[in-house]
Amino acid sequence: MNDRQNPYVQYDQYGQPIQLVGYDEYGQPVYQSYDPYAQQPQQQSQAAQQQPQQQGYGYDPYAQPQAQQQAAQPQQPYQQQGYDGYGHDYGTGQQPAVDTTQQWEAPQPPPQVPQQQSQRQQQPPAAPEPTVPEQRRPAPGSREYETGEFAFIEAPDEDSEDVIDWLAFTESRSERREEAKRRGRNRVVSLIVVLALVVVGGVGYLWYADKIPGLSGSTDEKGAVAGSAQKRDVIVVHLHSTNGGPTSTALLVDNTTTQQGTTVLLPNSLSVANDDGTATTLGKSVDDDGSEGTREALDTLFGAKIGGTWRLDTPYLENLVEAVGGIEVDTNIDVPDTKKGAQPVVKKGASQSLSGTMAVAYATYRAPGEGETAQLQRFGQVLQGVLKKFTSVPDAATTVVKNLAQILDLSMTEADLGASLAKLAEHAKKGSYKTALLPVQSDGTLTEAASSSVVKDILGGAVKAPDPSSTTRVSVKDASGKADGKEFARATVVNGGFAFVDGGKANAVASSQVIYGDTADKAKADEVAKTLGLSTGAVKKGTVAANADVMVVLGQDYKIKNP
Repeated sequence: MNDRQNPYVQYDQYGQPIQLVGYDEYGQPVYQSYDPYAQQPQQQSQAAQQQPQQQGYGYDPYAQPQAQQQAAQPQQPYQQQGYDGYGHDYGTGQQPAVDTTQQWEAPQPPPQVPQQQSQRQQQPPAAPEPTVPEQRRPAPGSREYETGEFAFIEAPDEDSEDVIDWLAFTESRSERREEAKRRGRNRVVSLIVVLALVVVGGVGYLWYADKIPGLSGSTDEKGAVAGSAQKRDVIVVHLHSTNGGPTSTALLVDNTTTQQGTTVLLPNSLSVANDDGTATTLGKSVDDDGSEGTREALDTLFGAKIGGTWRLDTPYLENLVEAVGGIEVDTNIDVPDTKKGAQPVVKKGASQSLSGTMAVAYATYRAPGEGETAQLQRFGQVLQGVLKKFTSVPDAATTVVKNLAQILDLSMTEADLGASLAKLAEHAKKGSYKTALLPVQSDGTLTEAASSSVVKDILGGAVKAPDPSSTTRVSVKDASGKADGKEFARATVVNGGFAFVDGGKANAVASSQVIYGDTADKAKADEVAKTLGLSTGAVKKGTVAANADVMVVLGQDYKIKNP
């Protein structure tokens, strides 16, 4: 058999034949020197019978060229010849003897070994291949298994590639799981931080706005922030008509706590007190007492601090509307053109665009037979329309005010007025703005409903005066049935150092009462009763008008003392 055809024969680095005889305990191939001319036992016995007399003087198992040449020649009778120790012929003429004791039997090849493997085995030994399920390696110190007990493969087949792919997939999946866990933990930490910031910010805002129940003494029984505890900026605006018409007055209220803006329309028939305590109307107070006197009278009436007065003549209102680019108003009446007598200067309809001249005409128009409040409400529409178009940037608002070149009251500067209008404009743009009409009775006094809905809720007027050191406000309601009873009580209250608030008239009652709403005001109520000549038994706790500290109801028992 030619050694080139033997799948177990390979060649070492010197070109000498070596034969695979098995695998060690680590799966590495084990080779041994191979003699291509070694004969099988049967052939060796036949050769010994045929040539018993032949002796070998030397044999070179690596004499490959001569062995291959003799194997290629046809069989011929052996000729006696001699070899030296290195396989060289020296002419003995005898066949060298073969030592059968040193021959070994080549292992039988395992079944179904592909021919392609024999070609791969001719390459230098490679690193050990990964094991497959058919291979089992004995533990160190255990017996070595025979080659026939295994089915070895030189190259990984599809099953081994699947195993490698599965290991790679398992490793990558584990890495993805760990990465997903890390991302999840990072998200949870980020969410906790954001929630903490939101909670801290929310609590901080509630604390700043004084809206945390239990932390402020300004909450009512239901835990809501009392109206008097809310922060408000109030200015009064008087519209003076250059045509000789009546003035129109409104309060512009910026509630910084609730972020709400309101225009409170004040009828000229509203009863206010002069400096001497005598009653007058708002319209007369504007003409007679001027801005400062009227502002102080409104302070006393409402119990709400008014920051300043804005005198707005009709020419300046016209310029203001033009400065904001015109306004849009839902007009409720046609305003005729008194100069030309043709088409109305303002038409009735929704979202009517008004220029400066049209806005002034609409704000001051009062149709024949209409009440005062109808014209006052049109003035309120124009004011809210201007605020919707006005800038909410304080510096820009101050610039607009300066460009009007109007003469302001000493209580306000151009920067103060600009800042106030900018805040109100911000509320108007957000839709947090409304207009309210202060209802008054025919005698100009406030009703209890007006005191509750407007004075208390909008203006923040309360039983307690804004400044504890301010003059005690005494509301006097005449129920004595005497013609001059209220006037006598007015003079007595003012002379006693109290501020008189006209509470109007009521049906006659038998006994007079002095009512206080806050326990802290009981001492004031006792002093008022003593001043009016009433017994301390008439003093009791009850509901007081929102614009007063103490309320007096004059009964039929009230005695008028002549000086």
